[in-house]
Amino acid sequence: MLRTFTVKLQDSILADIDAEASARRVSRSEIVRERLEKSQTSQGSVWDRMRDLVVQEDRAPEDLASNKARLKGYGRPRIR
Repeated sequence: MLRTFTVKLQDSILADIDAEASARRVSRSEIVRERLEKSQTSQGSVWDRMRDLVVQEDRAPEDLASNKARLKGYGRPRIR
Protein backbone atom coordinates (compact mmCIF):
# COMPACT_ATOMS: atom_id res chain seq x y z
CA MET A 1 0.00 0.00 0.00
CA LEU A 2 1.38 3.40 -0.96
CA ARG A 3 0.50 6.46 1.07
CA THR A 4 0.73 10.12 0.13
CA PHE A 5 3.28 12.39 1.80
CA THR A 6 3.68 16.07 0.90
CA VAL A 7 7.05 17.79 1.08
CA LYS A 8 8.36 21.20 0.08
CA LEU A 9 11.51 21.20 -2.07
CA GLN A 10 13.87 23.85 -3.35
CA ASP A 11 13.41 24.74 -7.00
CA SER A 12 16.81 23.27 -7.92
CA ILE A 13 15.98 19.88 -6.38
CA LEU A 14 12.56 19.78 -8.03
CA ALA A 15 14.09 20.70 -11.39
CA ASP A 16 16.57 17.83 -11.03
CA ILE A 17 13.74 15.39 -10.24
CA ASP A 18 11.65 16.71 -13.14
CA ALA A 19 14.54 16.38 -15.58
CA GLU A 20 15.24 12.78 -14.57
CA ALA A 21 11.55 11.87 -14.62
CA SER A 22 11.15 13.36 -18.09
CA ALA A 23 14.27 11.65 -19.44
CA ARG A 24 13.23 8.27 -18.08
CA ARG A 25 9.51 8.80 -18.78
CA VAL A 26 8.44 7.97 -15.25
CA SER A 27 6.61 9.95 -12.60
CA ARG A 28 8.18 12.29 -10.07
CA SER A 29 6.97 9.94 -7.37
CA GLU A 30 8.91 7.05 -8.88
CA ILE A 31 12.13 9.09 -8.88
CA VAL A 32 11.63 10.21 -5.27
CA ARG A 33 10.81 6.65 -4.11
CA GLU A 34 13.94 5.30 -5.81
CA ARG A 35 16.13 7.97 -4.26
CA LEU A 36 14.68 7.37 -0.79
CA GLU A 37 15.14 3.62 -1.08
CA LYS A 38 18.71 4.10 -2.32
CA SER A 39 19.55 6.43 0.57
CA GLN A 40 18.23 3.90 3.09
CA THR A 41 20.40 1.08 1.79
CA SER A 42 23.55 3.13 1.20
CA GLN A 43 23.72 5.07 4.45
CA GLY A 44 26.40 2.96 6.06
CA SER A 45 27.67 3.76 9.52
CA VAL A 46 27.46 7.11 11.24
CA TRP A 47 31.18 7.52 10.62
CA ASP A 48 30.71 6.95 6.88
CA ARG A 49 27.99 9.62 6.74
CA MET A 50 30.01 12.25 8.62
CA ARG A 51 33.52 11.43 7.44
CA ASP A 52 33.75 14.64 5.37
CA LEU A 53 32.85 16.74 8.44
CA VAL A 54 35.64 15.41 10.63
CA VAL A 55 39.21 16.70 10.75
CA GLN A 56 41.44 14.55 8.59
CA GLU A 57 43.61 12.14 10.59
CA ASP A 58 46.90 13.44 9.21
CA ARG A 59 46.12 17.02 10.30
CA ALA A 60 45.07 16.32 13.89
CA PRO A 61 47.69 16.45 16.66
CA GLU A 62 48.68 13.00 17.93
CA ASP A 63 48.28 13.97 21.58
CA LEU A 64 44.91 15.69 21.19
CA ALA A 65 43.13 13.59 23.84
CA SER A 66 46.01 13.15 26.29
CA ASN A 67 47.71 16.57 26.40
CA LYS A 68 46.03 18.72 29.07
CA ALA A 69 47.36 21.89 27.45
CA ARG A 70 45.11 21.21 24.45
CA LEU A 71 42.06 21.05 26.73
CA LYS A 72 42.55 24.60 28.05
CA GLY A 73 39.22 26.41 27.75
CA TYR A 74 37.35 23.29 26.71
CA GLY A 75 33.67 23.54 27.64
CA ARG A 76 33.68 27.30 28.10
CA PRO A 77 31.44 29.41 25.89
CA ARG A 78 33.16 31.17 23.02
CA ILE A 79 33.01 34.93 23.27
CA ARG A 80 32.88 36.78 19.98
